[in-house]
Amino acid sequence: MTERPYIGRELDLFEKGTTWKRYYARRLRPWIRGRVLEVGAGIGATTPFLQHESVVSWLCLEPDPGNLIRLLERLEHLPPSVPTESRAGTLHDLPLSPAFDTILYVDVLEHIADDRGELSAARDRLRADGSIVVLAPAHRFLFSPFDAAIGHFRRYDRRMLAAVTPEGLDLVRCFYLDAAGLVASLGNRLFLQADQPTSTQIRIWDRYLVRLSRILDPCLFHVVGKSVVGIWRRSRVAAAG
Repeated sequence: MTERPYIGRELDLFEKGTTWKRYYARRLRPWIRGRVLEVGAGIGATTPFLQHESVVSWLCLEPDPGNLIRLLERLEHLPPSVPTESRAGTLHDLPLSPAFDTILYVDVLEHIADDRGELSAARDRLRADGSIVVLAPAHRFLFSPFDAAIGHFRRYDRRMLAAVTPEGLDLVRCFYLDAAGLVASLGNRLFLQADQPTSTQIRIWDRYLVRLSRILDPCLFHVVGKSVVGIWRRSRVAAAG
């Protein structure tokens, strides 16, 4: 897995975005079950929001040593609701067996140069009825110096996610979240032209705009938003093989 130099400062910036985490966790929950692998778990700020009663076990995989230390400390002080293990490395460091029911990439796939190859490697570590769940920043026109600074290779739209689907996987759902956040990000891009969001902006977005998006997104049928979700399942041919 090829990555750009990773600073990770966005993890601290967005850690307090708990309204957003609860919102997307609720939207992703139907596809998260069984043995779960969270690729690029960071400092563990997202993990507790995603775990629920349909999960049997959870493996946090994190390549950055500093983030891994903070992740282990978090799990020690705030024990998770399901059996959780943390491990250093990337997906390619894991054996093909035992396979997972769910593999998660929450704001991670955009950091990986060969995203199609990454999804292929994830497919090989899925059970026959397993799912890959991706949440990623949306829209190339929003790509900013901040994206480049935190190691993003790209931002996605639905067409781009469909295009990186490897053989043996079927893209079964693809939709946007956070319509209000998209408007705010576009306004910042056009008028404020700030290099990165401030902690105050993050707080306002999380407290007010995300709550507005929870109303707007279903009304707009999830066709616009600041983030995009892709759900893949192993195809029947791949599962039979």
